[in-house]
Amino acid sequence: MKKFVLLFCMMFLLGSAAIAGEVISNENTVESQNRIDYIGFKILNSNGIEKRTVFRYDISRTENAYSRNKDRQIVVYRGLYNRLNTDDELAAVLAHEISHSVDSYNGVLKGFFSPVSYAVAPKKHEYKADKRAVDYMVNAGYNPVALIVVMNKVFPQARYDWYSTHPLTSRRMMAVYEYIYKKYPEFLAKNSYKDDMYYQNFLLNSKTNRAKFQKKIETNSKKSVNYQ
Repeated sequence: MKKFVLLFCMMFLLGSAAIAGEVISNENTVESQNRIDYIGFKILNSNGIEKRTVFRYDISRTENAYSRNKDRQIVVYRGLYNRLNTDDELAAVLAHEISHSVDSYNGVLKGFFSPVSYAVAPKKHEYKADKRAVDYMVNAGYNPVALIVVMNKVFPQARYDWYSTHPLTSRRMMAVYEYIYKKYPEFLAKNSYKDDMYYQNFLLNSKTNRAKFQKKIETNSKKSVNYQ
């Protein structure tokens, strides 16, 4: 009888713990979804984006986010969400995906064939989304340097550029850096990320590329820099 009571108590405690864990998990999911909605719609509204886009938090541990062309839904996975430490960093991810979402409306049949354009020149669209994300972030009151931080923290570095659908991360970071330098230099002059370890690492691994950019500035060249 005592063994039965003990077993019953253990099962009850385990069940209670599981229920409590599920409640906490559900609360965290709602909180994360609300935060994504707040930042996402702030970006949409601050930039006067009239095209409808909705946001969804997915509890998968995948470190990714993407914009679904078929229903203009931006999905942020928990794996990536948990790597983002600040609202600026989350805004960087959402702003990039919002750019893709906006482009999905363009073209014939309400953008039905827009994925074809991405398939033909995917790198071109990624660079475009990165730069537009910087504009979106600034207009919504976020620090665009966070986009560089997120890239250096999360995005891997492919060995070669030619077989990837995305540009080399080192090139993307420099393209964003150059765009901020030219259009929003105040964010680099008073850089709140200057002591961030991921930004410090970017400065370290981009020495060669930044030297090329510095030479472009000194010579007042209009040519694009071939970053590594």
